Amino acid sequence: MTKPLYKARSFTDLRELMDMSAELHGDCYAFEVKKENGEHYFITYKDYREEINALGTALTDMGLGGETIAVASDNCYEWCLSYMAVVCGGGVIVPTDKELGAEDIYGILEKSQAKLLFCDRKILRKLDRDKIPGITLVCFKQKEDEDGILSFDKLVSKGRRLLSGGKTDYLHVPLDPEKMCTLLFTSGTTGTSKGVMLCQRNFCQDVIHTMEVVKIAPEDCGLSILPLHHTYESTIILFCAPYAGAKVTFCEGFKYALRNMKEFSPTIFVSVPLILETVHRRLLKAIKSKPHGETKFKIGKVLCKAGAKVGIDLKKVFFKEIQEAFGGSMRLVICGGAPIDPQILKDFDAFGIQIIFGYGLTECSPLVIINNDRLHMAESIGEPLPSVEAKIEDPNEAGVGEICVRGPMVMLGYYENEEATREVIDEEGFFHTGDLGRVDAKNHFFICGRSKNVIVTDNGKNIFPEEMEYHLERSSAVAESLVYGGNDKKGRLAVMAKIFPNYEEIKERLGKKEVTDEEVEAVIKEAVEAANRAVPTYKRITQFSIRKKEFIKTTTSKIQRFRKENLEDDA
Repeated sequence: MTKPLYKARSFTDLRELMDMSAELHGDCYAFEVKKENGEHYFITYKDYREEINALGTALTDMGLGGETIAVASDNCYEWCLSYMAVVCGGGVIVPTDKELGAEDIYGILEKSQAKLLFCDRKILRKLDRDKIPGITLVCFKQKEDEDGILSFDKLVSKGRRLLSGGKTDYLHVPLDPEKMCTLLFTSGTTGTSKGVMLCQRNFCQDVIHTMEVVKIAPEDCGLSILPLHHTYESTIILFCAPYAGAKVTFCEGFKYALRNMKEFSPTIFVSVPLILETVHRRLLKAIKSKPHGETKFKIGKVLCKAGAKVGIDLKKVFFKEIQEAFGGSMRLVICGGAPIDPQILKDFDAFGIQIIFGYGLTECSPLVIINNDRLHMAESIGEPLPSVEAKIEDPNEAGVGEICVRGPMVMLGYYENEEATREVIDEEGFFHTGDLGRVDAKNHFFICGRSKNVIVTDNGKNIFPEEMEYHLERSSAVAESLVYGGNDKKGRLAVMAKIFPNYEEIKERLGKKEVTDEEVEAVIKEAVEAANRAVPTYKRITQFSIRKKEFIKTTTSKIQRFRKENLEDDA
């Protein structure tokens, strides 16, 4: 177990966190927001707390205090305010992936029993309001209440008036740290979706112990790039930043990231490997395009490393231009979500930008294992956070087994799915991650592969094979399917499928007693295309092959997903 590097304050719920932030960092900027006209405005922590209380009061006045409320939009201040207003009033927030299709959003609203949806105009354009009767819609950036859709700003203003008039019920709602406050769905709303139930204790403990090993200060400015519905991003932006009194800014999109960095001069951001790999590739290309650029780069890295050993920092001498590309103040990147080339971490360190690589899961709020200010290991995911117990279950001869963790940040369970909960949390309270790893004599953990079904893309997105199999098998032409992640011809991770056709159905559909391989492939291709249309682009199947025989199954008729013969075309 990691020993704390820094002394962390204790708090028991998220309202207490925000009250502490307002008291300790009240005049510090909580947010710097870029308006649509390009102007910037600032919100202090005192202002932030006041607006949380105002919005929460308005919701309480609507009879929605303590209810389940969803939010779906691009990253913005209003998203953060909505989230905190709900949880600080004892309600349940349902962060929803803005890239989901309308049907998936309807399903999440129905399954979670949400009473209200905070959203932006992009989400509104997707929705057919007749399919979500009883759901109140509140739109960000909408100045007036229109056509039954409430204005977010007017709702906050209403809350201010109610507070000034003496309606303070919201401020005194008792909070139960053990009660679910956040419900996150692992995928769309097919029969395979799981709702992860997290409580305030989960988040509070994860923040406290993260802050014991990662230094964030009031002088820091964080740029929010990853979608806020990911716990990796939201825990840092919503909880760690207020704890430290740091400022948060919002990226306008991946392609604008470097431009936004120059505008906001951030010191820290949360990333996934794909972003760092893309930037690293562009930087190296620019370096090599200059006369003797590659040679100077290699010499610079050697001299910087030598200088560091004797206390001389030469990074600004050799890599000032690169630092300025990140806004000139970047010092720290917290990265996770997928494997990364260790050389990228080493190169960024040479540039003067430390990358702390860690490991987390939605079910663990999310961080459980991480490198820190003392530990800079490019190959390892680091050490367990203070209070986290981690072990390797059933290691093989090489010491590789399943990573299991136990600690106060482990979820309450899966929503309305006790069987699935029992499958991953054992009687001793250890969460079985489904990831393969090993640990060395110094308690440094290493990821060796994934035993879970989930496919993790290069940019950290999770694709659940069962969801795609569900969509494939909605076609009567598909008898069985197996979706998995594999490398395409260019060596990139791709979503692939093995499909056993329903030959009798295809024959009947085509009106033939026998069908050719080409005819079968054409029908199956249509099924694949239909499945792809039902999901966001990043989940789509890009390659499929057809089997002539059924898959090998268990005695309970489940396909043995990782059996070699099942990943071959003709077992």
